Amino acid sequence: MTREAEQPVLHHTNTLWQKETMNDWAPIAKEYDPLKAGSIDGTDEEPHDRAIWRAMLARYVPNKGVTGDPHLTLFVARLNLQTTEEKLKEVFSRYGDIRKIRLVRDLVTGFSKGYAFIEYKEERALLKAHRDANRLVIDQHEIFVDFELERTLKGWIPRRLGGGFGGKKESGQLRFGGRDRPFRKPINLPNMKNDFYGEGSAEKRNWSREGTRDWRTRDRDHERSRDKRWPERERSWAWGESERERDSKEERSRGRERKDRDRKDRDRDRSRERDTKKQREDDKHR
Repeated sequence: MTREAEQPVLHHTNTLWQKETMNDWAPIAKEYDPLKAGSIDGTDEEPHDRAIWRAMLARYVPNKGVTGDPHLTLFVARLNLQTTEEKLKEVFSRYGDIRKIRLVRDLVTGFSKGYAFIEYKEERALLKAHRDANRLVIDQHEIFVDFELERTLKGWIPRRLGGGFGGKKESGQLRFGGRDRPFRKPINLPNMKNDFYGEGSAEKRNWSREGTRDWRTRDRDHERSRDKRWPERERSWAWGESERERDSKEERSRGRERKDRDRKDRDRDRSRERDTKKQREDDKHR
């Protein structure tokens, strides 16, 4: 086959591959893959840190001692260690009737580990809490709310084994595909003379805001089976701010914290100086 004949075949194959990839792409993982979770757009072919290797080799079995309906359970993290079950019930009962709250505690000390699981009686309440309670401030802590994934997401590997979602930039072990850090849509190559590299048109490349609204607002059917609940959850997962906006807020928050610390240090130093001066004056009068 000549080079001229090969290019149309390669072009057609590449176009079909691109269409299939874009059709399958979603910002939220429907099945947990440690290799993909370690990639900002889910396209990595090799692990870039040892934790991903550890997650790929892990054989994790969900805790069989956990009871309740996983499809009606929320995961609530980043809690103040002083937050109690009563406080969680007070906040989350506004979204609907709660069946059970489980605040995870250390087996030895009994202290809170900073996360909990809340099971609702109805899916409507679950979805409302998932949508509205994320990033609420409880006891001076901004919380994170997501669906329970241990028993609902196929292939789930927890953070302690190198998996999970989210993470901090400082750790160098970010995990994508979850609500906290959804996948970014893969970037296609720039436009050339032809579509050999599958760049497509700008209209196809861009995941438009209009398309996002259509994806979020599909008809809700609360009588569907558990296998058909993912579209509903994807809408709620995708709701939120872009990663750039989130990072900007984190930077501003850290800046405010540094200013607060500096101000407190200055006040403390002034207080010490006043105490020292007063002590010297008292010593002179004695």
